[in-house]
Amino acid sequence: MEIGCGSGFISQELARRVRCLIATDINPHAVLSARARGIEVIRADLFRGIKGKFDLILFNSPYLPTQPEERTGQWIDYALDGGENGRQTVDRFLKDLPGHLQPKGRALLLISSLTGLTEVQEAAVAAGLTAKMVAGERSFFEQLYVLRLEVAH
Repeated sequence: MEIGCGSGFISQELARRVRCLIATDINPHAVLSARARGIEVIRADLFRGIKGKFDLILFNSPYLPTQPEERTGQWIDYALDGGENGRQTVDRFLKDLPGHLQPKGRALLLISSLTGLTEVQEAAVAAGLTAKMVAGERSFFEQLYVLRLEVAH
């Protein structure tokens, strides 16, 4: 499952490698774009309306710390706006993630140094998950991290 699939580029690449793929996005324009790529996509806000459990869940969350005056009121806000601390959507995702992972399932979450690596890892632990950084890369004004999340045993 890919949450927040946007244009569907990553889902399109994954579809060639997996047996079954479901993609979601809250933005109706993104949903249309992903469908144009042949991706099965559901318009949803994170896990709302999703009842399944998955082996792998990918999420490039909106993680930029955003002040109210920086919001545009357009759909692009859903892709970028992480709330005042950058973790508003990440925290919602982490809270609901354990109920959507198969036994031994995992999630890969992309976050930024602007979001706070330690804070996200702590929120994951509070949600009953383990969080291990598996990749990192410098990009412009931030460091990007990929966290591997699993249900703690």
